[in-house]
Amino acid sequence: MILTDYFRVLKINLESGKGQVIHVDGRDKYIGGSGLGAHLFAKFGLIDRPWDDAQQPLIFAIGPLTGLFPLMSKTVCSFKSPYHDQFAESHAGGRSALCLKFAGIDALVIVGKAAHPVCLSLGARHIELKDAGFLWGTDIQSSGKVLRRMSSGSGHRSILRIGIAGENLVATAGINVDTYRHFGRLGAGAVMGSKNLKAIIIEGNSSFELPAGKQYKKLYKEIYKKITDAGMMHKYHDLGTAENITVLNALGALPIRNLGKTSDQAFENLSGEQFADRTLLRNMACAGCPVGCIHVGFVREKFMEPNHYLYRQVAYDFEPIFALGCMLEINDPFEFLALLDVVEKTGLDAMSAGVALAWASEAFEKGMISEKQTLVSIPFGHGKNYRIALEYMARCENEFYRVLGNGVQKAAAKYGGKDFACVLGQEMAGYATGETFFVSQALGLRHSHLDTGGYSFDQKKEMENNKNVDKALEFLVKDEKERVLLTSMVACLFARKVYTSERISQCLESVGVAHIADKQMELAENIRNLRWKNRLATGYDPSSIRISKRFYEVENWKGRIDGTFMDELKSAYANKIVEMGS
Repeated sequence: MILTDYFRVLKINLESGKGQVIHVDGRDKYIGGSGLGAHLFAKFGLIDRPWDDAQQPLIFAIGPLTGLFPLMSKTVCSFKSPYHDQFAESHAGGRSALCLKFAGIDALVIVGKAAHPVCLSLGARHIELKDAGFLWGTDIQSSGKVLRRMSSGSGHRSILRIGIAGENLVATAGINVDTYRHFGRLGAGAVMGSKNLKAIIIEGNSSFELPAGKQYKKLYKEIYKKITDAGMMHKYHDLGTAENITVLNALGALPIRNLGKTSDQAFENLSGEQFADRTLLRNMACAGCPVGCIHVGFVREKFMEPNHYLYRQVAYDFEPIFALGCMLEINDPFEFLALLDVVEKTGLDAMSAGVALAWASEAFEKGMISEKQTLVSIPFGHGKNYRIALEYMARCENEFYRVLGNGVQKAAAKYGGKDFACVLGQEMAGYATGETFFVSQALGLRHSHLDTGGYSFDQKKEMENNKNVDKALEFLVKDEKERVLLTSMVACLFARKVYTSERISQCLESVGVAHIADKQMELAENIRNLRWKNRLATGYDPSSIRISKRFYEVENWKGRIDGTFMDELKSAYANKIVEMGS
Protein backbone atom coordinates (compact mmCIF):
# COMPACT_ATOMS: atom_id res chain seq x y z
CA MET A 1 0.00 0.00 0.00
CA ILE A 2 1.44 3.36 -1.05
CA LEU A 3 -0.25 6.42 0.39
CA THR A 4 -0.77 9.34 -1.99
CA ASP A 5 0.91 12.69 -1.42
CA TYR A 6 -2.51 14.35 -1.19
CA PHE A 7 -5.45 13.89 1.16
CA ARG A 8 -8.83 12.70 -0.09
CA VAL A 9 -11.30 15.06 1.60
CA LEU A 10 -15.06 14.73 1.32
CA LYS A 11 -16.63 18.19 1.61
CA ILE A 12 -20.41 18.27 2.08
CA ASN A 13 -22.69 21.31 2.02
CA LEU A 14 -25.83 20.71 4.06
CA GLU A 15 -27.69 23.53 2.32
CA SER A 16 -27.39 22.02 -1.14
CA GLY A 17 -27.20 18.43 0.04
CA LYS A 18 -24.28 17.90 -2.28
CA GLY A 19 -20.72 16.80 -1.68
CA GLN A 20 -17.52 16.29 -3.56
CA VAL A 21 -14.20 14.60 -2.98
CA ILE A 22 -11.39 17.09 -3.29
CA HIS A 23 -7.67 16.48 -3.27
CA VAL A 24 -5.83 18.59 -0.71
CA ASP A 25 -2.06 18.70 -0.93
CA GLY A 26 0.15 18.41 2.10
CA ARG A 27 0.47 14.89 3.49
CA ASP A 28 4.21 15.46 3.65
CA LYS A 29 3.60 18.58 5.77
CA TYR A 30 0.52 17.87 7.87
CA ILE A 31 0.55 14.04 8.16
CA GLY A 32 -3.12 13.62 9.16
CA GLY A 33 -5.29 13.80 12.28
CA SER A 34 -4.45 16.94 14.27
CA GLY A 35 -2.25 18.24 11.47
CA LEU A 36 -4.86 17.67 8.79
CA GLY A 37 -7.63 19.14 10.94
CA ALA A 38 -5.61 22.29 11.58
CA HIS A 39 -4.70 22.54 7.88
CA LEU A 40 -8.34 22.19 6.79
CA PHE A 41 -9.49 24.71 9.38
CA ALA A 42 -6.91 27.18 8.08
CA LYS A 43 -8.25 26.51 4.57
CA PHE A 44 -12.01 26.54 5.23
CA GLY A 45 -12.47 28.18 8.64
CA LEU A 46 -13.95 31.68 8.81
CA ILE A 47 -11.69 33.39 11.31
CA ASP A 48 -13.74 36.57 11.76
CA ARG A 49 -17.20 34.97 11.86
CA PRO A 50 -18.86 33.42 14.93
CA TRP A 51 -18.79 29.73 15.68
CA ASP A 52 -22.40 29.23 14.57
CA ASP A 53 -22.03 30.85 11.16
CA ALA A 54 -23.52 28.33 8.77
CA GLN A 55 -20.36 28.15 6.66
CA GLN A 56 -18.02 27.34 9.54
CA PRO A 57 -16.56 23.87 8.94
CA LEU A 58 -16.99 20.83 11.15
CA ILE A 59 -13.99 18.62 10.38
CA PHE A 60 -13.31 14.94 11.11
CA ALA A 61 -9.82 13.67 10.20
CA ILE A 62 -7.88 10.40 10.46
CA GLY A 63 -4.20 9.58 9.97
CA PRO A 64 -1.83 7.63 7.70
CA LEU A 65 -1.71 4.62 10.06
CA THR A 66 -5.46 4.37 10.70
CA GLY A 67 -6.61 0.79 10.25
CA LEU A 68 -3.09 -0.45 9.68
CA PHE A 69 -1.77 -0.85 13.23
CA PRO A 70 -3.31 -1.57 16.66
CA LEU A 71 -4.65 1.42 18.60
CA MET A 72 -4.40 3.72 15.58
CA SER A 73 -8.09 4.13 16.24
CA LYS A 74 -8.92 7.77 16.95
CA THR A 75 -10.62 10.49 14.92
CA VAL A 76 -9.81 14.17 15.40
CA CYS A 77 -12.67 16.69 15.25
CA SER A 78 -11.70 20.32 14.54
CA PHE A 79 -14.12 23.25 14.74
CA LYS A 80 -14.71 26.75 16.05
CA SER A 81 -15.90 26.28 19.60
CA PRO A 82 -19.12 27.69 21.07
CA TYR A 83 -17.38 27.64 24.44
CA HIS A 84 -14.87 30.38 23.59
CA ASP A 85 -15.52 31.10 19.87
CA GLN A 86 -11.98 29.99 18.99
CA PHE A 87 -10.30 27.11 17.18
CA ALA A 88 -10.79 23.84 19.03
CA GLU A 89 -10.05 20.16 18.72
CA SER A 90 -11.62 17.06 20.28
CA HIS A 91 -10.70 13.36 19.92
CA ALA A 92 -12.84 10.22 20.00
CA GLY A 93 -12.48 6.49 19.49
CA GLY A 94 -15.18 4.02 18.58
CA ARG A 95 -15.56 2.95 14.95
CA SER A 96 -15.50 6.37 13.26
CA ALA A 97 -11.83 6.31 12.23
CA LEU A 98 -11.94 2.87 10.66
CA CYS A 99 -15.21 3.67 8.91
CA LEU A 100 -13.74 6.81 7.36
CA LYS A 101 -10.80 4.69 6.22
CA PHE A 102 -13.10 2.11 4.63
CA ALA A 103 -15.11 4.93 3.04
CA GLY A 104 -11.91 5.93 1.24
CA ILE A 105 -11.42 9.40 2.74
CA ASP A 106 -8.85 11.03 4.99
CA ALA A 107 -11.21 13.72 6.24
CA LEU A 108 -14.83 14.81 6.23
CA VAL A 109 -15.61 18.55 6.09
CA ILE A 110 -19.21 19.64 6.72
CA VAL A 111 -20.37 23.20 5.99
CA GLY A 112 -23.76 24.87 5.68
CA LYS A 113 -26.98 24.52 7.64
CA ALA A 114 -29.78 22.19 6.66
CA ALA A 115 -33.24 23.71 6.26
CA HIS A 116 -34.61 21.21 8.79
CA PRO A 117 -33.15 18.52 11.06
CA VAL A 118 -31.32 15.88 9.03
CA CYS A 119 -29.18 12.79 9.32
CA LEU A 120 -26.19 12.72 6.99
CA SER A 121 -25.45 9.26 5.63
CA LEU A 122 -22.27 8.69 3.65
CA GLY A 123 -20.02 5.96 2.38
CA ALA A 124 -17.60 5.17 -0.40
CA ARG A 125 -20.38 5.34 -3.00
CA HIS A 126 -23.14 7.47 -1.55
CA ILE A 127 -24.09 10.74 0.16
CA GLU A 128 -27.63 11.19 1.41
CA LEU A 129 -29.46 13.61 3.68
CA LYS A 130 -32.32 11.88 5.47
CA ASP A 131 -35.10 13.70 7.28
CA ALA A 132 -34.52 13.60 11.04
CA GLY A 133 -37.24 15.97 12.21
CA PHE A 134 -38.96 13.12 14.03
CA LEU A 135 -35.72 12.51 15.97
CA TRP A 136 -35.24 16.12 17.06
CA GLY A 137 -35.80 16.24 20.81
CA THR A 138 -35.10 12.55 21.37
CA ASP A 139 -32.34 11.37 23.67
CA ILE A 140 -29.17 9.73 22.43
CA GLN A 141 -30.19 6.20 23.41
CA SER A 142 -33.57 6.40 21.69
CA SER A 143 -32.20 8.04 18.54
CA GLY A 144 -29.45 5.42 18.36
CA LYS A 145 -31.99 2.61 18.09
CA VAL A 146 -33.76 4.35 15.20
CA LEU A 147 -30.56 5.37 13.42
CA ARG A 148 -29.28 1.81 13.42
CA ARG A 149 -32.46 0.75 11.64
CA MET A 150 -32.13 3.65 9.18
CA SER A 151 -28.75 2.36 8.05
CA SER A 152 -28.42 -0.67 5.84
CA GLY A 153 -24.85 -1.32 6.87
CA SER A 154 -23.34 -2.98 9.91
CA GLY A 155 -19.86 -3.82 11.09
CA HIS A 156 -17.88 -1.00 9.47
CA ARG A 157 -20.54 1.54 10.42
CA SER A 158 -20.21 4.43 12.82
CA ILE A 159 -23.06 6.58 14.13
CA LEU A 160 -22.33 10.05 15.48
CA ARG A 161 -25.27 11.81 17.12
CA ILE A 162 -26.28 14.59 19.47
CA GLY A 163 -28.83 14.84 22.24
CA ILE A 164 -31.03 17.69 23.40
CA ALA A 165 -28.00 19.59 24.75
CA GLY A 166 -26.54 19.87 21.25
CA GLU A 167 -29.93 20.76 19.79
CA ASN A 168 -30.25 23.58 22.34
CA LEU A 169 -26.75 24.83 21.44
CA VAL A 170 -25.37 24.26 24.95
CA ALA A 171 -21.67 25.13 24.77
CA THR A 172 -20.72 22.06 26.80
CA ALA A 173 -22.59 19.61 24.54
CA GLY A 174 -20.66 16.74 22.96
CA ILE A 175 -21.08 14.34 20.07
CA ASN A 176 -21.80 10.74 20.97
CA VAL A 177 -19.84 8.20 18.93
CA ASP A 178 -21.10 4.63 18.75
CA THR A 179 -22.79 4.87 22.17
CA TYR A 180 -19.72 4.63 24.41
CA ARG A 181 -17.24 7.17 23.00
CA HIS A 182 -17.47 10.96 22.61
CA PHE A 183 -16.15 14.12 21.07
CA GLY A 184 -16.81 15.52 24.49
CA ARG A 185 -15.10 18.78 25.17
CA LEU A 186 -15.54 22.37 23.95
CA GLY A 187 -18.97 21.99 22.41
CA ALA A 188 -18.74 20.05 19.15
CA GLY A 189 -22.30 18.86 19.78
CA ALA A 190 -23.59 22.44 19.66
CA VAL A 191 -21.84 22.90 16.30
CA MET A 192 -23.83 19.96 14.93
CA GLY A 193 -26.99 21.39 16.47
CA SER A 194 -26.38 24.78 14.85
CA LYS A 195 -26.30 23.01 11.48
CA ASN A 196 -29.58 21.13 12.13
CA LEU A 197 -27.50 17.97 11.96
CA LYS A 198 -28.89 15.36 14.34
CA ALA A 199 -26.63 12.52 13.26
CA ILE A 200 -23.94 11.31 10.89
CA ILE A 201 -23.85 7.70 9.70
CA ILE A 202 -20.52 6.67 8.19
CA GLU A 203 -20.57 3.40 6.30
CA GLY A 204 -17.18 1.89 5.56
CA ASN A 205 -18.42 -0.03 2.54
CA SER A 206 -15.23 -0.15 0.52
CA SER A 207 -11.86 -1.81 1.06
CA PHE A 208 -8.16 -1.05 0.92
CA GLU A 209 -5.05 -3.11 0.32
CA LEU A 210 -2.59 -3.80 3.08
CA PRO A 211 1.08 -2.99 2.49
CA ALA A 212 2.95 -5.65 0.55
CA GLY A 213 6.11 -7.36 1.76
CA LYS A 214 7.34 -8.93 4.97
CA GLN A 215 8.29 -5.71 6.78
CA TYR A 216 4.71 -4.63 7.50
CA LYS A 217 3.51 -8.07 8.65
CA LYS A 218 6.50 -8.55 10.91
CA LEU A 219 6.13 -5.10 12.44
CA TYR A 220 2.40 -5.49 12.99
CA LYS A 221 2.95 -8.77 14.86
CA GLU A 222 5.66 -7.20 17.04
CA ILE A 223 3.45 -4.27 18.01
CA TYR A 224 0.41 -6.46 18.62
CA LYS A 225 2.45 -8.75 20.86
CA LYS A 226 3.89 -5.83 22.79
CA ILE A 227 0.46 -4.37 23.38
CA THR A 228 -1.23 -7.62 24.40
CA ASP A 229 1.64 -9.23 26.32
CA ALA A 230 3.28 -6.31 28.09
CA GLY A 231 2.07 -5.22 31.52
CA MET A 232 1.90 -1.60 30.39
CA MET A 233 -1.61 -2.03 28.97
CA HIS A 234 -3.08 -4.19 31.73
CA LYS A 235 -4.23 -1.16 33.70
CA TYR A 236 -6.51 -0.03 30.91
CA HIS A 237 -8.12 -3.45 30.45
CA ASP A 238 -8.37 -4.68 34.03
CA LEU A 239 -9.72 -1.86 36.20
CA GLY A 240 -9.46 0.85 33.59
CA THR A 241 -8.68 4.46 34.40
CA ALA A 242 -11.05 4.19 37.40
CA GLU A 243 -7.89 2.87 39.09
CA ASN A 244 -6.77 6.52 39.34
CA ILE A 245 -9.30 7.21 42.10
CA THR A 246 -7.34 5.21 44.67
CA VAL A 247 -3.95 6.47 43.47
CA LEU A 248 -4.88 10.15 43.54
CA ASN A 249 -6.82 9.84 46.79
CA ALA A 250 -3.73 8.38 48.46
CA LEU A 251 -1.65 11.29 47.13
CA GLY A 252 -4.16 13.85 48.37
CA ALA A 253 -4.58 14.94 44.75
CA LEU A 254 -8.20 13.94 44.03
CA PRO A 255 -10.57 16.90 43.53
CA ILE A 256 -13.49 16.43 45.94
CA ARG A 257 -16.44 18.71 46.78
CA ASN A 258 -15.61 21.35 44.19
CA LEU A 259 -11.92 21.01 45.05
CA GLY A 260 -12.63 21.95 48.65
CA LYS A 261 -10.58 18.92 49.64
CA THR A 262 -8.26 16.48 47.90
CA SER A 263 -8.57 13.29 49.93
CA ASP A 264 -11.38 11.43 51.67
CA GLN A 265 -11.52 7.75 52.57
CA ALA A 266 -15.23 7.66 51.69
CA PHE A 267 -14.36 7.93 48.01
CA GLU A 268 -12.68 4.56 48.03
CA ASN A 269 -16.26 3.47 47.35
CA LEU A 270 -15.64 4.80 43.81
CA SER A 271 -12.43 2.85 43.30
CA GLY A 272 -11.82 0.74 40.25
CA GLU A 273 -12.15 -2.37 42.40
CA GLN A 274 -15.57 -1.31 43.67
CA PHE A 275 -16.86 -0.68 40.16
CA ALA A 276 -15.44 -3.98 38.92
CA ASP A 277 -16.90 -5.97 41.81
CA ARG A 278 -20.33 -4.33 41.90
CA THR A 279 -21.25 -2.77 38.57
CA LEU A 280 -19.14 -4.12 35.70
CA LEU A 281 -20.98 -5.99 32.95
CA ARG A 282 -18.33 -6.26 30.24
CA ASN A 283 -15.33 -4.73 28.52
CA MET A 284 -15.43 -3.33 25.01
CA ALA A 285 -12.87 -1.95 22.58
CA CYS A 286 -12.67 0.63 19.83
CA ALA A 287 -12.34 -0.75 16.31
CA GLY A 288 -8.73 -1.79 15.68
CA CYS A 289 -7.86 -2.06 19.37
CA PRO A 290 -7.12 -5.33 21.25
CA VAL A 291 -6.98 -3.73 24.71
CA GLY A 292 -10.65 -3.36 25.67
CA CYS A 293 -10.45 -0.29 27.92
CA ILE A 294 -14.18 0.55 27.71
CA HIS A 295 -15.78 -0.60 30.96
CA VAL A 296 -19.55 -0.92 30.77
CA GLY A 297 -21.51 -0.91 34.01
CA PHE A 298 -25.24 -0.98 34.65
CA VAL A 299 -27.79 1.32 36.20
CA ARG A 300 -31.12 0.01 37.46
CA GLU A 301 -34.39 1.91 37.48
CA LYS A 302 -37.47 0.64 39.33
CA PHE A 303 -40.87 0.78 37.64
CA MET A 304 -44.13 1.50 39.43
CA GLU A 305 -44.95 -2.19 39.60
CA PRO A 306 -43.30 -4.09 42.46
CA ASN A 307 -40.09 -5.94 41.59
CA HIS A 308 -40.00 -4.62 38.01
CA TYR A 309 -36.74 -3.01 36.91
CA LEU A 310 -35.19 -1.54 33.82
CA TYR A 311 -31.45 -2.05 33.36
CA ARG A 312 -29.35 0.25 31.20
CA GLN A 313 -25.69 0.00 30.25
CA VAL A 314 -23.37 2.94 30.93
CA ALA A 315 -19.65 3.12 30.17
CA TYR A 316 -17.58 4.65 32.98
CA ASP A 317 -14.00 5.79 33.42
CA PHE A 318 -11.99 8.06 35.69
CA GLU A 319 -12.93 11.50 34.38
CA PRO A 320 -16.71 11.10 34.71
CA ILE A 321 -16.24 9.47 38.13
CA PHE A 322 -14.22 12.44 39.33
CA ALA A 323 -16.63 15.03 37.89
CA LEU A 324 -20.03 13.47 38.64
CA GLY A 325 -18.90 11.55 41.71
CA CYS A 326 -16.09 13.11 43.73
CA MET A 327 -16.75 16.75 42.85
CA LEU A 328 -20.43 16.37 43.82
CA GLU A 329 -19.79 14.25 46.94
CA ILE A 330 -21.57 11.29 45.38
CA ASN A 331 -19.70 8.22 46.64
CA ASP A 332 -22.05 5.39 45.66
CA PRO A 333 -21.20 3.75 42.30
CA PHE A 334 -24.83 3.19 41.32
CA GLU A 335 -25.86 6.74 42.20
CA PHE A 336 -22.95 8.01 40.12
CA LEU A 337 -23.92 5.77 37.17
CA ALA A 338 -27.48 7.14 37.36
CA LEU A 339 -26.06 10.66 36.95
CA LEU A 340 -23.81 9.55 34.10
CA ASP A 341 -26.81 7.92 32.43
CA VAL A 342 -28.58 11.31 32.32
CA VAL A 343 -25.47 12.95 30.88
CA GLU A 344 -25.20 10.26 28.22
CA LYS A 345 -28.84 10.54 27.20
CA THR A 346 -28.86 14.34 26.99
CA GLY A 347 -25.46 14.67 25.29
CA LEU A 348 -23.71 16.89 27.82
CA ASP A 349 -19.97 16.64 28.38
CA ALA A 350 -19.62 14.68 31.62
CA MET A 351 -16.63 16.60 32.95
CA SER A 352 -18.06 20.06 32.30
CA ALA A 353 -21.50 19.10 33.59
CA GLY A 354 -20.15 17.67 36.85
CA VAL A 355 -17.77 20.53 37.57
CA ALA A 356 -20.50 23.05 36.71
CA LEU A 357 -22.91 21.46 39.19
CA ALA A 358 -20.16 21.37 41.81
CA TRP A 359 -19.73 25.14 41.48
CA ALA A 360 -23.51 25.57 41.59
CA SER A 361 -23.76 23.47 44.78
CA GLU A 362 -21.16 25.57 46.55
CA ALA A 363 -22.81 28.78 45.36
CA PHE A 364 -26.16 27.36 46.54
CA GLU A 365 -24.83 26.48 49.99
CA LYS A 366 -23.20 29.92 50.32
CA GLY A 367 -26.51 31.62 49.48
CA MET A 368 -25.22 33.21 46.27
CA ILE A 369 -27.93 31.49 44.26
CA SER A 370 -31.22 30.11 45.48
CA GLU A 371 -33.87 27.62 44.49
CA LYS A 372 -35.41 30.45 42.49
CA GLN A 373 -32.54 29.96 40.02
CA THR A 374 -31.87 26.24 40.43
CA LEU A 375 -35.58 25.18 40.56
CA VAL A 376 -34.53 22.26 42.76
CA SER A 377 -32.43 22.13 45.92
CA ILE A 378 -28.84 21.13 45.00
CA PRO A 379 -26.67 20.80 48.13
CA PHE A 380 -23.69 18.48 47.74
CA GLY A 381 -24.51 14.79 47.73
CA HIS A 382 -28.11 14.93 46.49
CA GLY A 383 -28.01 12.58 43.51
CA LYS A 384 -31.73 12.57 42.74
CA ASN A 385 -31.86 16.36 42.52
CA TYR A 386 -28.65 16.44 40.49
CA ARG A 387 -30.33 14.22 37.90
CA ILE A 388 -33.11 16.79 37.57
CA ALA A 389 -30.58 19.64 37.37
CA LEU A 390 -28.68 17.90 34.57
CA GLU A 391 -31.90 17.63 32.56
CA TYR A 392 -32.53 21.32 33.20
CA MET A 393 -29.02 22.19 31.99
CA ALA A 394 -29.41 20.24 28.77
CA ARG A 395 -32.84 21.78 28.12
CA CYS A 396 -31.79 25.34 29.05
CA GLU A 397 -34.80 25.24 31.36
CA ASN A 398 -34.34 28.83 32.53
CA GLU A 399 -31.79 31.63 32.35
CA PHE A 400 -29.64 30.16 35.13
CA TYR A 401 -29.28 26.76 33.45
CA ARG A 402 -28.75 28.36 30.05
CA VAL A 403 -25.79 30.30 31.45
CA LEU A 404 -24.47 27.36 33.50
CA GLY A 405 -24.54 25.08 30.46
CA ASN A 406 -22.28 27.54 28.68
CA GLY A 407 -19.58 27.16 31.29
CA VAL A 408 -18.75 27.90 34.91
CA GLN A 409 -16.83 31.05 34.00
CA LYS A 410 -19.93 32.61 32.47
CA ALA A 411 -22.08 31.53 35.42
CA ALA A 412 -19.61 32.90 37.98
CA ALA A 413 -19.35 36.19 36.09
CA LYS A 414 -23.14 36.59 36.33
CA TYR A 415 -23.90 35.17 39.77
CA GLY A 416 -20.60 35.52 41.66
CA GLY A 417 -18.33 32.80 42.98
CA LYS A 418 -15.32 33.36 40.72
CA ASP A 419 -12.97 32.43 43.56
CA PHE A 420 -14.23 28.84 43.66
CA ALA A 421 -14.83 28.34 39.93
CA CYS A 422 -12.84 25.20 39.09
CA VAL A 423 -12.00 26.27 35.54
CA LEU A 424 -8.68 25.76 33.78
CA GLY A 425 -9.53 27.17 30.36
CA GLN A 426 -12.62 24.96 30.59
CA GLU A 427 -13.96 22.93 33.51
CA MET A 428 -11.00 21.20 35.15
CA ALA A 429 -9.91 17.60 34.72
CA GLY A 430 -9.50 15.30 37.72
CA TYR A 431 -5.93 15.96 38.83
CA ALA A 432 -5.07 18.19 41.79
CA THR A 433 -1.42 17.23 41.36
CA GLY A 434 0.00 20.72 41.38
CA GLU A 435 1.19 23.80 39.62
CA THR A 436 2.46 22.34 36.34
CA PHE A 437 -0.81 20.54 35.64
CA PHE A 438 -2.94 23.54 36.56
CA VAL A 439 -0.95 25.74 34.17
CA SER A 440 -0.85 23.12 31.41
CA GLN A 441 -4.64 22.67 31.33
CA ALA A 442 -5.40 26.35 31.84
CA LEU A 443 -3.31 27.45 28.86
CA GLY A 444 -3.12 24.30 26.70
CA LEU A 445 -4.57 24.32 23.19
CA ARG A 446 -7.52 22.05 24.04
CA HIS A 447 -7.53 22.94 27.78
CA SER A 448 -7.25 19.18 28.22
CA HIS A 449 -5.35 17.01 30.68
CA LEU A 450 -4.04 15.23 27.56
CA ASP A 451 -2.47 18.28 25.90
CA THR A 452 0.63 17.40 27.94
CA GLY A 453 1.44 15.14 30.86
CA GLY A 454 1.60 18.02 33.34
CA TYR A 455 -0.05 15.82 35.99
CA SER A 456 2.77 13.28 35.70
CA PHE A 457 5.46 15.99 35.79
CA ASP A 458 4.04 17.23 39.10
CA GLN A 459 4.60 13.75 40.51
CA LYS A 460 8.27 13.55 39.56
CA LYS A 461 10.35 13.26 42.70
CA GLU A 462 12.82 15.89 41.59
CA MET A 463 9.99 18.44 41.46
CA GLU A 464 8.90 18.02 45.07
CA ASN A 465 11.46 20.44 46.43
CA ASN A 466 12.70 22.02 43.22
CA LYS A 467 10.15 24.25 41.49
CA ASN A 468 12.03 25.23 38.36
CA VAL A 469 10.15 27.28 35.75
CA ASP A 470 12.62 26.55 32.96
CA LYS A 471 12.45 22.78 33.50
CA ALA A 472 8.68 22.77 33.68
CA LEU A 473 8.34 24.93 30.56
CA GLU A 474 10.78 22.75 28.65
CA PHE A 475 8.73 19.69 29.57
CA LEU A 476 5.40 21.23 28.50
CA VAL A 477 6.69 22.33 25.11
CA LYS A 478 8.51 19.07 24.36
CA ASP A 479 5.69 16.83 25.57
CA GLU A 480 3.08 18.69 23.55
CA LYS A 481 5.13 18.20 20.38
CA GLU A 482 5.48 14.47 21.02
CA ARG A 483 1.75 14.11 21.61
CA VAL A 484 0.92 16.11 18.48
CA LEU A 485 2.89 13.53 16.50
CA LEU A 486 0.71 10.76 17.95
CA THR A 487 -2.54 12.66 17.41
CA SER A 488 -1.57 13.26 13.79
CA MET A 489 -1.09 9.51 13.19
CA VAL A 490 -3.90 9.20 14.93
CA ALA A 491 -2.96 6.97 17.88
CA CYS A 492 -4.79 6.39 21.12
CA LEU A 493 -2.66 8.14 23.74
CA PHE A 494 -2.88 5.07 25.97
CA ALA A 495 -0.37 3.57 23.53
CA ARG A 496 2.16 6.41 23.75
CA LYS A 497 4.76 4.18 25.40
CA VAL A 498 4.40 1.66 22.58
CA TYR A 499 4.52 4.13 19.71
CA THR A 500 7.87 5.75 20.33
CA SER A 501 9.41 8.00 17.69
CA GLU A 502 11.53 5.09 16.46
CA ARG A 503 8.52 2.77 16.26
CA ILE A 504 6.47 5.35 14.37
CA SER A 505 9.31 5.70 11.87
CA GLN A 506 9.22 1.97 11.26
CA CYS A 507 5.45 2.05 10.80
CA LEU A 508 5.59 4.92 8.33
CA GLU A 509 8.35 3.26 6.33
CA SER A 510 6.39 0.00 6.16
CA VAL A 511 3.36 1.76 4.58
CA GLY A 512 5.40 3.65 2.02
CA VAL A 513 5.88 7.12 3.49
CA ALA A 514 9.50 7.00 4.60
CA HIS A 515 9.89 10.67 3.65
CA ILE A 516 7.53 11.53 6.53
CA ALA A 517 9.35 9.20 8.89
CA ASP A 518 12.64 10.96 8.22
CA LYS A 519 11.36 14.33 9.42
CA GLN A 520 8.53 13.39 11.78
CA MET A 521 9.59 15.54 14.74
CA GLU A 522 10.13 18.56 12.52
CA LEU A 523 6.65 18.06 11.10
CA ALA A 524 5.19 17.61 14.59
CA GLU A 525 6.70 20.94 15.63
CA ASN A 526 5.26 22.67 12.56
CA ILE A 527 1.82 21.15 13.19
CA ARG A 528 1.93 22.20 16.83
CA ASN A 529 2.75 25.74 15.73
CA LEU A 530 -0.03 25.74 13.11
CA ARG A 531 -2.58 24.74 15.72
CA TRP A 532 -1.43 27.60 17.93
CA LYS A 533 -1.54 29.95 14.94
CA ASN A 534 -5.18 28.97 14.34
CA ARG A 535 -6.04 29.43 18.00
CA LEU A 536 -4.39 32.83 18.26
CA ALA A 537 -5.92 33.99 14.97
CA THR A 538 -9.40 33.26 16.34
CA GLY A 539 -8.84 35.48 19.37
CA TYR A 540 -6.94 33.49 21.99
CA ASP A 541 -4.85 35.56 24.41
CA PRO A 542 -3.05 33.20 26.79
CA SER A 543 -1.94 36.09 29.00
CA SER A 544 -5.60 36.82 29.78
CA ILE A 545 -6.23 33.38 31.32
CA ARG A 546 -6.79 33.55 35.06
CA ILE A 547 -6.49 30.68 37.53
CA SER A 548 -9.03 31.07 40.33
CA LYS A 549 -8.25 31.38 44.02
CA ARG A 550 -9.44 27.85 44.75
CA PHE A 551 -6.43 26.34 42.92
CA TYR A 552 -4.02 28.40 45.02
CA GLU A 553 -5.60 26.93 48.17
CA VAL A 554 -5.03 23.29 47.18
CA GLU A 555 -2.98 21.09 49.48
CA ASN A 556 -1.73 17.67 48.41
CA TRP A 557 1.08 15.29 49.35
CA LYS A 558 3.66 18.01 48.61
CA GLY A 559 1.94 20.62 50.75
CA ARG A 560 0.23 23.84 49.71
CA ILE A 561 0.40 25.06 46.12
CA ASP A 562 3.31 27.42 45.45
CA GLY A 563 1.46 30.40 43.99
CA THR A 564 4.60 32.24 42.99
CA PHE A 565 5.93 29.31 40.99
CA MET A 566 2.54 28.79 39.36
CA ASP A 567 2.27 32.44 38.33
CA GLU A 568 5.78 32.51 36.92
CA LEU A 569 5.24 29.31 34.94
CA LYS A 570 1.91 30.59 33.61
CA SER A 571 3.53 33.79 32.40
CA ALA A 572 6.44 31.93 30.77
CA TYR A 573 4.13 29.43 29.06
CA ALA A 574 1.84 32.20 27.78
CA ASN A 575 4.81 33.94 26.18
CA LYS A 576 5.99 30.68 24.64
CA ILE A 577 2.55 29.99 23.16
CA VAL A 578 2.54 33.36 21.43
CA GLU A 579 6.02 32.63 20.11
CA MET A 580 4.99 29.19 18.79
CA GLY A 581 1.91 30.61 17.07
CA SER A 582 3.57 33.61 15.48
